[in-house]
Amino acid sequence: MLTAPTTTHPIQFASDNYSGICPEALDYLLKANQGDVPAYGDDEWTQKAADKFRELFETNCEVFFVFNGTAANSLTLAALCQSYHSVICHELAHVETDECGAPEFASNGSKLLLAQGDYGKLDPAQVERLITRRNDIHYPKPKVISLTQATEVGTLYTTAELAALSDLARHHGLRVHMDGARFANALVASGKTPAELTWQAGIDVLCCCGTKNGMGIGEAILFFDKGLAEDFAYRCKQAGQLASKMRFISAPWLGLLETGAWLRNAEHANRMAAYLEQQLREIPGLNILFPRQVNGVFVQMPPSLTDELYRRGWKFYTFIGSEGARLMCAWNTTPAAIDALVADIKDAVGSLPGGLP
Repeated sequence: MLTAPTTTHPIQFASDNYSGICPEALDYLLKANQGDVPAYGDDEWTQKAADKFRELFETNCEVFFVFNGTAANSLTLAALCQSYHSVICHELAHVETDECGAPEFASNGSKLLLAQGDYGKLDPAQVERLITRRNDIHYPKPKVISLTQATEVGTLYTTAELAALSDLARHHGLRVHMDGARFANALVASGKTPAELTWQAGIDVLCCCGTKNGMGIGEAILFFDKGLAEDFAYRCKQAGQLASKMRFISAPWLGLLETGAWLRNAEHANRMAAYLEQQLREIPGLNILFPRQVNGVFVQMPPSLTDELYRRGWKFYTFIGSEGARLMCAWNTTPAAIDALVADIKDAVGSLPGGLP
């Protein structure tokens, strides 16, 4: 059992979900809190936020707002599938490992088929093997490819890789869903436009980052193929995801998009992670597990080291194998917080018998 922390830290590295609301989102939230406006999304804030998405993504997409990422992914996949269909995703995908069966629940039973691939990215050969493995009526028919951008291990699909998976999907009559919980981080790291990284590469639906990018609550769902959004509003309502005071989700989104904060926040988080990676590489015995491309650093740490850091009050996740630690940076991460963490790591390493193995 871990002992109680000896120190508290205002900035942590467990998740970008730990961070507060960024100033731009909070400013627009307060602006929206003036007087009465129509409910259930029939308000000017929601219309403006949806139109801003269409402008930034250069297409007349359908836009919906829900409370969280689990709802966004699960309801979207349910809209793309019947209960007898299946969804192909990476074995590390959030929809498989961290949604508590919500995609299957929302779709009344669509099965997740797990594919492998290096660095958290789907291998097209693995995907095609799952698509073509069986075509009899006893097997759940593959209907969707679900990919995560950036991936669960902080890596990026290139536009060519996205196009290859999309072409594969089209060839076999499948749709493509993108879990974009950290889409803004991927966007600024890739140097591409929102359109290039989504619908122009064959993506049908994007579940776009809100909470991890500086909002307090709320994700956006963009249907680039508008036909797939038929009756989706009813699905949201039935699932308890239609906010009566929708402006308090959409106005902060407008704040992020209009001011450019969604990209600045992501760029800052990525830059802080690059600084953290640089500092960690200077500690002998610590190994970086995956290429750092966005705002997460995955590092190999022995349990004795993680336990000592926990004791000192640091919070981070250790779910990549027995010795893999994920250190996430956010819009509010500071160099001083990174320096404090690194100093504690160095001190803790020095206190371990024999140092790091």
